[in-house]
Amino acid sequence: MAIVNATDADFTEKTSDGVVLVDFWAPWCGPCKMIAPVLEELDGEIEGKAKIVKVNVDDNQGTASKFGIMSIPTLLVMKDGETVDKVVGFRPKEELAKLVDQHA
Repeated sequence: MAIVNATDADFTEKTSDGVVLVDFWAPWCGPCKMIAPVLEELDGEIEGKAKIVKVNVDDNQGTASKFGIMSIPTLLVMKDGETVDKVVGFRPKEELAKLVDQHA
């Protein structure tokens, strides 16, 4: 499954069903650039268990504010629209895979 981009307008729709790993990021953020290829790899490995949704905090400040995003990258694990876990900063693929597996 391809990584999906969400906006303030469609965030709820894209995260309301199943397990979703949400990446809050911005184009100018160094650690966000480092985690992007990790998420691409992870996407292929978690197919069927979870999906990945990216939210650009510069363009979607309403959603970032709603979830209290103060640092990026922040990754939320959501299950059926509810936040069930959160990590801040770069994490290796293995750690993110475990995070998803805990809730899948």
